[in-house]
Amino acid sequence: MRRRGRRRPMAEINVVPYIDVMLVLLVIFMVTAPLLYQGVEIDLPQSTAEPMPPQEQEPVIVEVDRDGRFYLSIGAQADDEPVSAEEVVVNVTAVMRAQPDTPVFVRGDGEVAYARVIDVMTALQDAGVPQVGLMTQPPASGG
Repeated sequence: MRRRGRRRPMAEINVVPYIDVMLVLLVIFMVTAPLLYQGVEIDLPQSTAEPMPPQEQEPVIVEVDRDGRFYLSIGAQADDEPVSAEEVVVNVTAVMRAQPDTPVFVRGDGEVAYARVIDVMTALQDAGVPQVGLMTQPPASGG
């Protein structure tokens, strides 16, 4: 005779709670990832120029801080250590050979000597960069 109250053990795993936990973790990582970006503090000059449309490729950004030191960011990889103009040339040349359409931008602190920005633009020209964009920030809205 069969017992009525007894069930067979289930051989399936319920993955719904695991998916919920995974989605929560994904949201947490998406929110915190931009906060983890470590960079050089640069006080960009302000401009009313229109922002550029989003780029498909990650740009190469050469930063010039207040003291005239150069920092290089290639895609999501940012370097927190200052680099020389020669290192900028070597690294950017390698990027331009691999992906010639990569956009290149210079972020210069508003307090840096103009000659240092020209130095980095000359180094980028030596690296074979056909066009260099200058980064600014929109004016502070205040009143």
